[in-house]
Amino acid sequence: MYLVVLHDWKMEEGAVAKVIAEKLGTVAFEARQKISGGSPVVIATFADEDHARALVASLTQEDLPAFMIDTEEVRKHQSACYVHRFVLEEEALKVESRDGECCEIEYGTIDLLLVAICKAGEIQTTGTETSRKFSLGKTLLAGGLPMTKQVKTEKIVTAEERDESLWLYTHDRALFIFDRPVMNYDGLGEAMQFTRDLNFNHLKNELKRLAPRARFDNRLIKRAAMIRLIGPALNPEVDHDLAFEILSRSMRLKGS
Repeated sequence: MYLVVLHDWKMEEGAVAKVIAEKLGTVAFEARQKISGGSPVVIATFADEDHARALVASLTQEDLPAFMIDTEEVRKHQSACYVHRFVLEEEALKVESRDGECCEIEYGTIDLLLVAICKAGEIQTTGTETSRKFSLGKTLLAGGLPMTKQVKTEKIVTAEERDESLWLYTHDRALFIFDRPVMNYDGLGEAMQFTRDLNFNHLKNELKRLAPRARFDNRLIKRAAMIRLIGPALNPEVDHDLAFEILSRSMRLKGS
């Protein structure tokens, strides 16, 4: 799939919507709905690469900045370090991956700090459901008067678990992913607090302090913001990696 992303437009929203409507063969109201949440935003998806490239070129000619994302290519080449443990030292952040590999990230090399709420798995709970069913035995004892009996059944309920994730990008495009529920926080030493929430917030605040030139963005914490960004063709539960890719690429283009 090929995504066409519009970003950082300078024109008035109504004018942008008019151009999009003309290019996509839709109405201005629908186009305006696409961009109502601001930049960046996926305005179209294609199965054909040439169609996507043609739309990007056409939008660019209208002074509307746009780029294309090849979802298959992104996922094929995306390489990330999933952090298990970290230590905030004075000059650098030391991390240990879930595979036990260690490396050091100098704070001056950190480019982006992006935060989102992502699907973290599923949890199952068992409950008891009570209902009443017809009882032949009780009915016979009651002389034919229809009777019921109470029946209890166990029911397994599956609920989706969602949690916060921090994606750290360096200037050389290295990616480090910090998933709040699965990290070990003992590297905080005396600063370690009682809950994961407090420890994760401490990590974010310290990274913003130690890497002041890094750009921080947490808009994807709100589910509605992620849905607006990726559009209706993608699923926020499984396509959050593409949301991070869209946002990071847009921020880098804006800062270049």
